[in-house]
Amino acid sequence: MKRIQACIFDLDGVIVDTAKHHYLAWKRLAEDLNIEFTERDNERLKGVSRMDSLEILLELGGKTLDMEEKLILAQKKNNWYTEYISKMDESEILPGVIEFLDMLRNSGIKISLGSVSKNATTILNKINLLKYFDAIIDGNKVKRAKPDPEVFLKGAEELHVLPENCLVFEDAAAGIEAALSAGMYSIGIGSPEILYKANKVIPGFEKINLDILNL
Repeated sequence: MKRIQACIFDLDGVIVDTAKHHYLAWKRLAEDLNIEFTERDNERLKGVSRMDSLEILLELGGKTLDMEEKLILAQKKNNWYTEYISKMDESEILPGVIEFLDMLRNSGIKISLGSVSKNATTILNKINLLKYFDAIIDGNKVKRAKPDPEVFLKGAEELHVLPENCLVFEDAAAGIEAALSAGMYSIGIGSPEILYKANKVIPGFEKINLDILNL
């Protein structure tokens, strides 16, 4: 295996648990539309763009709307989500993340964010992690959502590292698919049943050291 020269991190569910804020905002929208929306339904939205997530929600409720109505609903959801994340602080960083980022920086490994969230920079500022990232690729820089590999390929490009020397950390199946399509290694954060296509799956970053890079 070639040496890993860069690590690319998804944001939601990997670095910070913004997934709960997304869930609360989508559930609030679903209630407005009289659509039943459970945490299980929410799993389908992980790593998926805002508009594609809205399509899934409308499909669950058997509703068909025109594009203008969809854009209004998507904005409403994002306004609620932005309201929730405005209250975030460093206490919401997932266990072990800061320690692992410190190890990477001290070893000279480059670090990029690879998230379809358009609020990624805002969140990194709120939790004081912006300083760790050599590149930030988010929903403002890409046109295609995961499982399309665009977000990860742009990260490799900005870091000036070949895709085969990159390792992606992801909590969503769509993100692991994107890493595979990009020709990158991947480590799943979460359930082996869902993330079985990853090179490795770990429950989180607690007690993790750089040995994890030996794939």
